[in-house]
Amino acid sequence: MKKLIIPILIVLTILVSCSKEDGSSENKTGKKDVYKFNYAVFFPATHLQAQTAEAWAKELENRSDGQIQITFFPGGTLTKAAQTYEAVVSGVADIGMSVFAYSRGRFPLLEGLDLPVGYPDGVTATRIANDMVKKYKPKELSDVHVLYLHAHGPGILASKKNVTSPSDIASMKVRATGLSAKIVSALGGTPLSMSQGETYESLQKGVVDATFCPVETLKGWKQGEVIDYVVDTRAIGYTTTMFVVMNKGKWDSLPENLQTIMTQVSDEWIYKQGEAWDESDRQGEAFVKDLGKTFISFSEAENEALISAMDPIYTEYVTASKEKGLPGDLFLSDIQGMLK
Repeated sequence: MKKLIIPILIVLTILVSCSKEDGSSENKTGKKDVYKFNYAVFFPATHLQAQTAEAWAKELENRSDGQIQITFFPGGTLTKAAQTYEAVVSGVADIGMSVFAYSRGRFPLLEGLDLPVGYPDGVTATRIANDMVKKYKPKELSDVHVLYLHAHGPGILASKKNVTSPSDIASMKVRATGLSAKIVSALGGTPLSMSQGETYESLQKGVVDATFCPVETLKGWKQGEVIDYVVDTRAIGYTTTMFVVMNKGKWDSLPENLQTIMTQVSDEWIYKQGEAWDESDRQGEAFVKDLGKTFISFSEAENEALISAMDPIYTEYVTASKEKGLPGDLFLSDIQGMLK
């Protein structure tokens, strides 16, 4: 009898050992563990991007049979937009969505994603952003787990003044912040920095003549009411890249099968979030058309002139990245190659 007990014990030991290493998410009672996370999003709950993000969270709960449960905090209620990334690193937020550009200098290689390279739409900008991060695996993101990125459609010029050629911009005061301010300067104009909330009144009172923005802003912030022209500058279409990242410790707490589900759903949402941006742009364009605003397009030669004017911005980015030992030249070249 004793001879039988020893082999049985060995088998039981092996089985217990295997059950701990198979990626199972069941606890000792046989019930499935539940993993609860908070999610900080800076978009207001009514914004299509917030709604798309919340749908991602609900899909995770469905696919995981309720094992992943995410409490949604839109509108900066858990952490403000500019502090979201660091909040995820520190664990204040388990998951966070915000904008890389809100932390200038924190992501020197990824600044290349926002350059005015001529993004045609949000889906393209979003796909390229994700492809570039997967290819380059930048160290500047090593303190979080990246779920996915997304990016808005091309920035255009919405103006109170008629713009018959790119040279007209040189005489204008343009609401622009961050990278778009460099675009205005490169075109000879005067950039004025202000929040989107201040822009409506500034356009209305003539503090600025125009604003650089994605088309969706003209509806979302009602700025289409106080401009008269929408100028197609997609030849130098810039974007603003946004992240959805997770605290590394919280990611590591998930068993392998739930990590797989989270990765699969996030990969599907790359397109969904990009398409949400394009839908917002379509709604913005329809809004200003209904208001009777005038749409302006440049000739091929004028678009080439716009592109050439961006060379100093490209050079500045490449030089700054090389000073930090980063391959900004290859990064930019890859983006331009994808667009072609």
